[in-house]
Amino acid sequence: MNHDWLDDVLAVLDAGSFQGAAERRNITQSAFTRRIRAIEEGLGAPLFDRRRKPVVLLQALRAQEPALRRLAQEMRSLRADLRAATKGAGRVVTLACQHAITATISPGLVKHLTDLGWTSVRVRSGNRDECLLQLISGIADMVVTYDHPDPARDLERSGLIERRIGRETLVPVCLPALAATLGDELPVIGYPSDVFLGELVERRLWAGLPQGRTINRRAETALTLAAYHYALNGIGIAWLPLSLVAADLAAGRLIKPAVAGPDYALDIRLIRLSDQARGTTVQAWEALVAMADSV
Repeated sequence: MNHDWLDDVLAVLDAGSFQGAAERRNITQSAFTRRIRAIEEGLGAPLFDRRRKPVVLLQALRAQEPALRRLAQEMRSLRADLRAATKGAGRVVTLACQHAITATISPGLVKHLTDLGWTSVRVRSGNRDECLLQLISGIADMVVTYDHPDPARDLERSGLIERRIGRETLVPVCLPALAATLGDELPVIGYPSDVFLGELVERRLWAGLPQGRTINRRAETALTLAAYHYALNGIGIAWLPLSLVAADLAAGRLIKPAVAGPDYALDIRLIRLSDQARGTTVQAWEALVAMADSV
């Protein structure tokens, strides 16, 4: 699916009709209708329920609308990057960061690069697998992600180069009032088991709890920032990056309940493709690695 196809499809969704979409795309309705038919023929299937007003995607495709909008935005950003590179307009780099890193670690990385003269640093947020997919597909230049501690600072495997650029600690936290009521059953805020933090918490932390202590999963979210606010609202114990909750621990708004087990150390890793040929990406990589080495 090319960029014009995406914009045509999204124009229909936003306008609610082919006529309105044609006006948005600055072409006649008949020409726009032919383009939509060409798209459907190219895909081998219809896209829209034309019986409904406003026009909507067919039921089986509606779940894909967020992905279509995200892809359209990413393709626009890529086109802007290519134009800037062609015109020599400046250095642009895109980082794909895990959700928690976007809020806690990425501001320092962005500031460092912009201070060194990067024209634009674009940050995309997702879970670990989504970030790696953005890297492999060319949407992102580098990935910043958590990983289990590894004594090797430099790794190259499966076409990727990794470098540890920092450390993080995952800590269990909750409201002091909740900690005072904790017994053998722990009310927790969990992560989905198919994301990195979810697998880590379930397999390495919850599995290590003393015998007789059980888990009551009161809430679940893939967003670390959401888990943080759930903990502040007293819903349960959340396992969060120390950089996110350090101020709350210092102020006494949150505490680390001893019954939830120990902290867990994490590496923060910077990842890029080993065959990366884009000069600005390599320069940004070297700048971030040098910053980590100087700390």
